[in-house]
Amino acid sequence: MAAAGLRFFLCGETRKQLIFNMIAASLAAGSLTGCLGYDGVINRGAVYDQRKLAQIKTGLPAPQVLSILGVPSTTSTVGGDAWYYVSQRTERQLAFMQPKITDQHVTAIYFDKDKKVQRIADYGLEDGKAIDFQTRATPTPGAENNLVTGLLKTVSSISPF
Repeated sequence: MAAAGLRFFLCGETRKQLIFNMIAASLAAGSLTGCLGYDGVINRGAVYDQRKLAQIKTGLPAPQVLSILGVPSTTSTVGGDAWYYVSQRTERQLAFMQPKITDQHVTAIYFDKDKKVQRIADYGLEDGKAIDFQTRATPTPGAENNLVTGLLKTVSSISPF
């Protein structure tokens, strides 16, 4: 009955406009449905089962570590021999939002001179320190000088006046 009453009050042109608005709203809502179900969980790096890490024991040779865990993310370059397996998990609720780091691990395997496992360390997100590489700048000593200032100082020191 309410629909019949609505049809009575709407003239032909208003009814067309209402239908057009409803179709436009349906298309707009339909285009956003892909964002609503977006999972947004991304795992990067060395993602492995904890059972594999449990197989790594002190005294295990490096080739066996390589066969169990695979190629490390990076190796040490200073002060001894160590392999680092880095993993990171980021999440975001919607596709256009910035991802947030929810979990991060660095598994470090340290070797002795005979290339056998000396110790294993696991560093988590709480052990790290965030560094903002974009705003970090190296300060330079002294005032900023340019070519013109340098030339004027040289000319004034040579001038007999």
